[in-house]
Amino acid sequence: MTTPISPSQTIGPFSHEAWRWACDAAASAAAGDGAITICGVICDGDGAPITDAMIECWSPAAAPADTALGNILPGFRRVASGDNGGFNVTLPRGPATGEPAALVTVFARGLVLHQFSAVFLEDDPTLQSSPMLDQVPAARRPTLIARKTGAAAYAWDIRMQGEQETVFFDYAGAP
Repeated sequence: MTTPISPSQTIGPFSHEAWRWACDAAASAAAGDGAITICGVICDGDGAPITDAMIECWSPAAAPADTALGNILPGFRRVASGDNGGFNVTLPRGPATGEPAALVTVFARGLVLHQFSAVFLEDDPTLQSSPMLDQVPAARRPTLIARKTGAAAYAWDIRMQGEQETVFFDYAGAP
């Protein structure tokens, strides 16, 4: 039986050229008072930076503040990785709930299907009671936790493969 080609399979080898117009760094910069910035590098299995990835984040905590600021897609951020694989996303800090600071989708050349992850903040005092983190083996949880590097700054790297591969979730239902 043949399966029809899906949109993600037809993106081709030059996806970074096609979606640069859709990445608006300014959209991630205006998060208002109490904002946090998550910076990181996205790397392949050999540890080389991926210079043409697109990272989308959705933050439930950002939605109310973004609505108040008049943003068209409240809580949504889309950023491209830079020439060194670096990215940064600015979001309002949400309440400590054990929930992710953002749900993350990664698109990149060579991925047949985009990948889903999440980023948590290490200084969330309710992190130990997170229902989402409880689903992840304890040894793998650090790949989902952004380290505090400053008053409102965090570092979180995305590793697509390898020993320290970031945890990716499968949200697909059964066929």
